Amino acid sequence: MTYSPHGRHLIAGDWTASTATFRSDPAHGPAHEFGEATADLVDRACQAAEDAFWSYAETTRAERAAFLRAIAEEIEARAAAITQIATAESGLPQARIEGERGRTTGQLRLFADHIERGDYLDRRVDPALPDRTPLPRPDIRMVQRPLGPVAVFGASNFPLAFSTAGGDTASALAAGCPVVLRGHQAHPGTAEIIAEAIHAAITRCGMPAGVFALLQGGGNAVGQALVTHPLIRAVGFTGSLRGGRALFDLCAGRPEPIPFFGELGSINPMFILPQALGARGTAIAQGWAASLTMGAGQFCTNPGVAIVIDGPDAARFAQAAQSALGDVAAQTMLTDGIAAAYRSGCAAALAAPGVDPLIQGQADGRTALPVLLRVSGDTWQSRPDLHHEVFGPLGILITVRDAPQMEAIARDLEGQLTCTLHLDAGDTDHARRLMPILERKAGRVLANGFPTGVEVCDAMVHGGPYPASTNFGATSVGTMAIRRFLRPVAYQNMPAALLPQDLQEG
Repeated sequence: MTYSPHGRHLIAGDWTASTATFRSDPAHGPAHEFGEATADLVDRACQAAEDAFWSYAETTRAERAAFLRAIAEEIEARAAAITQIATAESGLPQARIEGERGRTTGQLRLFADHIERGDYLDRRVDPALPDRTPLPRPDIRMVQRPLGPVAVFGASNFPLAFSTAGGDTASALAAGCPVVLRGHQAHPGTAEIIAEAIHAAITRCGMPAGVFALLQGGGNAVGQALVTHPLIRAVGFTGSLRGGRALFDLCAGRPEPIPFFGELGSINPMFILPQALGARGTAIAQGWAASLTMGAGQFCTNPGVAIVIDGPDAARFAQAAQSALGDVAAQTMLTDGIAAAYRSGCAAALAAPGVDPLIQGQADGRTALPVLLRVSGDTWQSRPDLHHEVFGPLGILITVRDAPQMEAIARDLEGQLTCTLHLDAGDTDHARRLMPILERKAGRVLANGFPTGVEVCDAMVHGGPYPASTNFGATSVGTMAIRRFLRPVAYQNMPAALLPQDLQEG
């Protein structure tokens, strides 16, 4: 099935055209024209979202759960067309898009189940104690309430699961917050067809028309207008450190600052301890190569750094990684700009003193080949310019003198989404010394695995200290993501008829 985009924005339930347009740049297939959003369209979308909030925030959890499930069903009804447009725009293979679509609908249903249970509301009741001395205690009840309209920015590397109906949108809608979505310019057709699915679910479930809006294009001016609009109460973002930090600063600089939940960047280091390196070094190296190059390395959990203690086992590990990466063919990247940034980042790393290039994959245009570099622990510690994420299949092998230097490197890490330990039983004491460090550095700590692949479940944390994310207490994946768009409200001596329904039920 072929999908032909109409190129309009969705505002207050209407598909709205704009005079200025931009042209998509697909990996293959025809390009299409899409309307450029304006500050006026941002204002209209935000006003509609605010109008919708008054009724949407009062819907029952069962009604919102039915809405989330309806979105999932409408996405599945468009499965073939979504696959067609998403693979054309992104260059990602069909299996990846189909898997990502399943993840998108799966998390919508997971959130529906979660809000129906009601645990996320953290309801607390302290009944009145009128006879308490020296002073009586009033009746106080607390529950989590939705914030208001939320702005969400679609991600380049996940056209479905982190974009139009992805985790930020799904969690905001689950919380009771309308969403104004800024589609990513890399896959506007995909954004549009998913918005059509959401619009169909809105109509089917009788939800207020302004509960979801899609705005396309418009450049930095539209992004700025969205995050600074006085009716927006929070922002969800997945993208680059530079872009995310600019939006974060705008949110903080508003007359009334708002929370910015940005997932920005991470090198996701792996610490490979001596016993595991000696016993399983080749297998770990092969697994690293597969994880490093999955999706052309365009995952926020891409394990860009491996740290080993120097010696014969480290040399064998390097050889195994070099062999495995040497067999990887050129892969299409999401955009020409991402491919150019990857080549630029690799060139800068290669030019740094003390860098030993093991693989220097060269590719042109929108494609990428893996690059593998080796540096000593001393070089790594003296070259902070090597510590920045390069989005793509670049791996850096750090060979350290000993366990203390490995621990020193761990202590010097910036915030990460993930840190990984590869260990065998004989490495336990070393791992115990690393664990207090790593749990301060990352939102997720793994053992004997690879961080690519983020399970959508209750216990998942996809976030971490800055610059991995801008709010270390939040996650953008898993059911706890809903809590980002809620705030606690206490009700003192409130008549039962005036309490929120969730407190009346509790």
